[in-house]
Amino acid sequence: MTEQGRPTKISFVYSNPTDPDAFEAAYSDQLALARELPGLTRLQASKVWPKEDGSPTPAYRLLDLYFADYATASTAAAKAGSLVAATLEHATGGVVIAFADVLEDA
Repeated sequence: MTEQGRPTKISFVYSNPTDPDAFEAAYSDQLALARELPGLTRLQASKVWPKEDGSPTPAYRLLDLYFADYATASTAAAKAGSLVAATLEHATGGVVIAFADVLEDA
């Protein structure tokens, strides 16, 4: 059981888009929308390193949005309609969005 008073993050795991150039062109807008979410304490954007053998990576980009607690993250999620719409429009390879209890942050 998670403790809802602990830090919480919302993670976006973007699969490989069908058109990486179009995804990248729209990604900065998605980040701008994420930065507007109420209660956001930290934003971490990552791009998955290409595999040395050239095979597809298990994901394309990661976006982690940090909040003080579950309630704050839930409030932000309720106001994230434009971010989710932009994400679904441009994440042509698919995206998984998950809430996570931050257990350790060193």
